Amino acid sequence: MKILVLHGPNLNLLGTREPEIYGAMTLDDLNARLIEEGKKMGAEVTCKQSNHEGALIDILQDARLWTDGVIFNPGGYTHTSVALRDAIAAIEIPVVEVHISNVYAREEFRHKSLISPVCAGKISGFGWYSYVLGIQALIESIR
Repeated sequence: MKILVLHGPNLNLLGTREPEIYGAMTLDDLNARLIEEGKKMGAEVTCKQSNHEGALIDILQDARLWTDGVIFNPGGYTHTSVALRDAIAAIEIPVVEVHISNVYAREEFRHKSLISPVCAGKISGFGWYSYVLGIQALIESIR
């Protein structure tokens, strides 16, 4: 099973950006852990990140050709991007939306996701482990 983990804008700053919210783990450290966790679950995990909406759309469209599903943290685009929402709907593979922080315990604008309605599910609030839970849920839903 092949899984894409896709990180959106500003996640390249993990470890230095608001560590009280997002933790001290860097993106490279997170990706290494997710690759290892995926192996334990019998999945090959590939990780990508972009700060650019169009690049994220290109990655999602390409993913339909080689992966069984996607774990996606769209960052701030969660609340603003109809284009990413439409890309997820178009690729016809399962996507699990994940967030490191509990978006419902934060500013009100973070409570509305344009992405959620076209995703297989959503996991937030468990720090970096939200991604692991997303991988587990994605694998189970595919099987």
